[in-house]
Amino acid sequence: MRKNQNKLNVSQAQEITILRNIVDIASLELDLNLTLNLVVKIVTEMTDADSVFIYLFDEKKENLVLMASKTAHKKELGRLVLRIGEGITGWVARENKPVAIKNHAYKDPRFKSFDVLPEDRYEAFLSLPIIYKAKAIGVINVQHKRHQDYSSSTVNLIQSIAKQVGGVIEHARLFEETKKKALQFDSLIKVSRSITSEHYLDEILNLIVVVTAEMLNSKICSIMLLDEKGLELAIKATQSLSEEYKKKPNIRVENSLSGTVIKSRKPVAVYDVRHDEKYAYRDLAAKEGLTSMIAVPMIVKDKAIGVINVYTKEPHHFSEEETSVLQMVANQAAVAVENTKLMEEALKAKEALETRKLIERAKGILMKMNNLSEDAAHRLIHKKSMDTCRSMKDIAESVILMADFQRNIS
Repeated sequence: MRKNQNKLNVSQAQEITILRNIVDIASLELDLNLTLNLVVKIVTEMTDADSVFIYLFDEKKENLVLMASKTAHKKELGRLVLRIGEGITGWVARENKPVAIKNHAYKDPRFKSFDVLPEDRYEAFLSLPIIYKAKAIGVINVQHKRHQDYSSSTVNLIQSIAKQVGGVIEHARLFEETKKKALQFDSLIKVSRSITSEHYLDEILNLIVVVTAEMLNSKICSIMLLDEKGLELAIKATQSLSEEYKKKPNIRVENSLSGTVIKSRKPVAVYDVRHDEKYAYRDLAAKEGLTSMIAVPMIVKDKAIGVINVYTKEPHHFSEEETSVLQMVANQAAVAVENTKLMEEALKAKEALETRKLIERAKGILMKMNNLSEDAAHRLIHKKSMDTCRSMKDIAESVILMADFQRNIS
C-alpha cells in the first residue's frame, strides 16, 4: 500500500495482484458468505480501510441488507436493513453511481446513522455499487477514521472489483437458493410419505415438526389442534426439548394470535413476540430465546383445524416463499389429521356393528334358554352390564361363550 498525505493510491503491481485474487474467488466453491468475506478482505488490504461493509438487495429487491463487514457485527449481519434511496448507501444503489467523500461524511445530507454502527462517525466514506448485468445488486462501503482523499485509480479499481464479483455473488446466491429449494422439496416429500404411511398420527405429526424445523432452520416448531368445541388450541406435537414449552397451557381462540389464524385462515407473522401484546406467553418466549414467529393455518375441506407455529432465535422476516412452503406442509398435516379421524370413525362404526351383532346373538340365546321376549333379553344384558360395570359387548360375549360351552359338554 502506498500512501502520501492521506492520498490513497494503488500501484500497477498491486492492481494486477488484486484482480488475480478476484479471479481466484470466481473459481472457488459457490459459498456466498465466503465470497463476501474474501471481497471484504481484499478491499480492506487494498485501501487500509478502518471499515468495509457489503450490502446486498433482498430477494424482492426492495431493501438493502448488511451481509458482510470487516468488524464484528454478528447481530447486525442479515438484519440491518436500508430502503432504496435511504442514506448514502441507498442513494448509490438507486442511482447506480459511486460516492466519494474525503471528510465529514456524516454531515452529507444523504447520510443516515445507525446506533449499532460506530463506523458511521468515521470521516471518509467511499460507496460503490456492485454491478451485475449493468444493474446494482448491492453496495460496497469503504470508510476511514481520518480524512482520506480517494484517488480516481482507487475508485476505478474498486469499481472494477465490484463488477467482477457481481456475477460471482449472484451465482453464489442462486446456488444457495437452489440448495434451499432442494431441501424444501426433500422435506415436502418426507411429509407426503409420512401421511401415506401406516404410522400413528402422533408419529406423523412429530415427524412433520422435526422436518419443518430443519427446513426453516427454526428453534421451535409446533402443531396445535382445535379441541372438539373449537374454543381452544392444544399442542399436539413439537420438536422442542423444553418441558416448560411442551406444558404450555391451551390457547383460547378468542383474543389470541393463533386464534386469529384459525378465524381468518391466513398466516400471521410477528417480528418479535417478546414485545407483541397479542402474544400471551411473552415471558416464556424471552426465557426460551424465541423472537420471530409465523403461525400458519392447517386447512382441510376449507376449514381450519389447527395451526403450525414456527419460531426463530434471531429476528427474521418470513418471505413469501417460506410462508408458501409452510402452508403446503400445514395443509398436508391437516390431511393426516383428517385421515386419522376418518379411520377412527370407520373403526368405531365397524366395532359398533360387531358389538350389535354379538348383542343380537346373545339376546337370541337368552330368549331361547329362558323363554324371554326380545326386550326382556335386552334389559337383562343391560342390567348385567350396569351391575358388573362391564360393557354390553363383554356381557354378550360371556353369554355366547357359556352357550358354546354347554353345547360342547352336552
